[in-house]
Amino acid sequence: MDTVKKEALKLISELPEQVGWDDIIYKLYVRKKIATGIKAAEEGRVISQEEVKKRFLGQ
Repeated sequence: MDTVKKEALKLISELPEQVGWDDIIYKLYVRKKIATGIKAAEEGRVISQEEVKKRFLGQ
């Protein structure tokens, strides 16, 4: 597995030349959130769609 720094550099290098700071920060933020979600799923820290409905819709 690549280090976080390597992954960040790869992600940034794939962006267009005329990218702004906000775009770079957003891409890094999204990538971090995806990695966090994948790790949670691998560790079994997930809930079913039915449980989400119960919690948010009171069903």
